[in-house]
Amino acid sequence: MTANTLLRENLNPNDSQAQSLPAGGLDPDRFDWQEVWYPVFYIEDLDKAKPSKFTLLERDLVIWWDRQTNEWRAFDDRCPHRLVPLSEGRIAEDGLLECPYHGWAFKGDGSCDRIPQQPEGGTAHTSKRACIASLPTAERQGMLFVYAGKPENASQVKIPIIEPLETDTGKWTLFGTFRDLPYDALTLLENVLDASHLPFTHHKSVGNRANAAPMVLEIVESNKNGFKGIWEEGPRRGKLGKQDTTFIAPATMWHDLTSKQFGRTMTVVYATPTRKGECRLFARFPFQFSSAIPRFFIGITPRWYSHIGQNGILEDDQIFLHYQERYLEQALTKLESNGSYAKAFYLATQADAYVSELRKWVGRYDADPFAGQQLTAPLVKEALLNRYHSHTAKCASCSQALRNVRKIKTISKIVAAIAWTISPLISYFFTPVNLLVILLSSIPMAIAIALWLICNNLEQKFIYGQEIPLRNL
Repeated sequence: MTANTLLRENLNPNDSQAQSLPAGGLDPDRFDWQEVWYPVFYIEDLDKAKPSKFTLLERDLVIWWDRQTNEWRAFDDRCPHRLVPLSEGRIAEDGLLECPYHGWAFKGDGSCDRIPQQPEGGTAHTSKRACIASLPTAERQGMLFVYAGKPENASQVKIPIIEPLETDTGKWTLFGTFRDLPYDALTLLENVLDASHLPFTHHKSVGNRANAAPMVLEIVESNKNGFKGIWEEGPRRGKLGKQDTTFIAPATMWHDLTSKQFGRTMTVVYATPTRKGECRLFARFPFQFSSAIPRFFIGITPRWYSHIGQNGILEDDQIFLHYQERYLEQALTKLESNGSYAKAFYLATQADAYVSELRKWVGRYDADPFAGQQLTAPLVKEALLNRYHSHTAKCASCSQALRNVRKIKTISKIVAAIAWTISPLISYFFTPVNLLVILLSSIPMAIAIALWLICNNLEQKFIYGQEIPLRNL
């Protein structure tokens, strides 16, 4: 019986009667990052016609659509034959996952269906050694979740969905982005929990230095499952109202703000751990607007266009966070056995309350997913600002937009070349030459050149980030 079959035959994973196991395991003193549901893709970014690759907690997975059961599958990304990655293979004509090396094909339950090199009547494909491990999967709120731990536990552990979206569903407007980040999931969570950095780090993007002010953050609840906090004054020096913050262990958090000016706004972040020093960010922004106008404009904004802006915001702090966690690692190493985050960091004000609580949670529940591992050497700025491999190539909207932009560039170049070629001919046939003829013959070429320049600039935004952040311009 497969992991997904177990889910179908049990209660819904988010049904309260089914949730007999807490995320993180039963040990009250240790949080196990394996026993958790994690988002790995937005459903709209997955292609049912080909397999996709993802790494979850250092485990390479292949994600593919099983059309025989109409569900997404997550397998170990290694063929049992010669251990090549199945994500480099294809979905065969009969809907099975086919290895690119020798054509072994696998069913949705992980069993081997055929070995082309096997003589007729052979039974090698029925051996357990020919099977692939399958992880439980579930679709919730437009995302594909994978359970990293024991498959038999999956149906009893709650999926970390955005609970407020389950009520008044028709009132919410939702958009978001994702990106593979060059720093740990805990570093990402620490960053987004820290609202005090917005006015400075994101000045001119989504922040303003003029809004910086003392912050009194209060922890109102904390346990192995996470913590909740309140910022009574709230953003913009109290002009928007109280902000609530929720951290759902180990990798989900959101800020929740309701104001008269904008209605209810949420900033939700999933920090899916891939390996030491790397994670995939899923940022989601649910809104309940007090006016219909913002909802209209968000509805007509192309997904790829909003992703360009959101990539710029992420790059505001991407470089220095990549280095920060390495400096932190060095500081903790110097402190040796007596070291603690409280000694490595100087958390001087109440504005650091959420950061402090997150680090206390890690220590209290032995919750470092990569304990004992060392970070790799830092990347150069060019690698840190690479958008293509960290986002564009894996985003259905951005990758299609990039292909369209490149097509328009090619067509513009051809049009400009043709216009340049025939311009002298027009001048020859319309002798004596006058200014109007020259202008009319030049218009197509000018438009083509302008269009090429616009598309060339747009193409770069899909590939590479801005080296100088807006705050420093």
